[in-house]
Amino acid sequence: MKAVLFYGPQDIRYENTMIKPLSKGEILVKIGAALTCGTDVKTFRRGHPVLIKNIPSGFGHEFAGTVEKVGEGVTNVKVGDRVVCANSAPCGECFYCKRGEYNLCENLDLLNGAYAEYIVVPERIVKKNTIILPDSLPFHKAAFAEPLANVVHGVERTDIKPNDTVGIIGIGPIGLMFARLAKLKGARVIAAGRNPIKLKLAEEFSHADEVVDLKKYPNPEKIFKDFTEEGKGLDVAVECVGLPEMWERVFSCVRPGGTVHFFGGCKSGSTVTFDTTRMHYGDIKLMSVFHHTPKYFRQALDYIASGEVEVEKLITAELPLEKVEWAMEQHIAGNAIKFLIRP
Repeated sequence: MKAVLFYGPQDIRYENTMIKPLSKGEILVKIGAALTCGTDVKTFRRGHPVLIKNIPSGFGHEFAGTVEKVGEGVTNVKVGDRVVCANSAPCGECFYCKRGEYNLCENLDLLNGAYAEYIVVPERIVKKNTIILPDSLPFHKAAFAEPLANVVHGVERTDIKPNDTVGIIGIGPIGLMFARLAKLKGARVIAAGRNPIKLKLAEEFSHADEVVDLKKYPNPEKIFKDFTEEGKGLDVAVECVGLPEMWERVFSCVRPGGTVHFFGGCKSGSTVTFDTTRMHYGDIKLMSVFHHTPKYFRQALDYIASGEVEVEKLITAELPLEKVEWAMEQHIAGNAIKFLIRP
């Protein structure tokens, strides 16, 4: 098959590779649609210690397609089924799984290889995190289930309530989806970012109540507070950038009794500083949520299938498989939200 393989930072190659024979419980999926992702862009730029274990490695992890073959013992899907598969599945047996904290599974093995004509899906993902699609749901929409599942998890754990004032700094695909789900929860949403493409989508996709261009207003704290009742500060402040300095700034935007959600993951080894007096005596809740679970993966697909989250608006353009490297470069240049890759 044709595939894009990762050989090292800024070294991905479109080439022929062998399709791995199926083991017990595995399935072979013919990719109908794959999506580019910020995590893939970071991996392209500097590698990834968790996602990339061997060189060369499959690349890409958001996809949907058709079951081409099934391995021994597979009973929940059959050849010809249209499916979406998550990029992981919990083991159900480790310390964290036994406590229902499936996103923290100690044996979470992440699947890569979506930038290809076919992908072999491991047995655990087949059993726990593969969903048969409704005939009416196209592959390019279903492929959004994985990134949206992370956001559904984040929004649910944040416990956003109707009429909460929610501020979001960082409006890449994740921030845009977080803003959209916050609106569906009945919140008043103010979103801040720099990229004109993303600012436009904060209005047209997320339906944010207020959108702040950080190029014009580099210090958004005052604007965020002015947007809130009596200028007290945000009920919920969400950081979707993943920079330590933005973690610290978003902390200053929340009101006493509010919640700060650090949703953007910073580079390993990063540290931040907070005013402990304000945090303690202000009764401020600090939180972070990582990854998704089978429950949230299914909820994400429901949001997409219902049309409540119009994910197709986040697609910048459709590209063939051989243009993945160009797509990565466009992301780095700030010219894209997500590309739809059609093998």
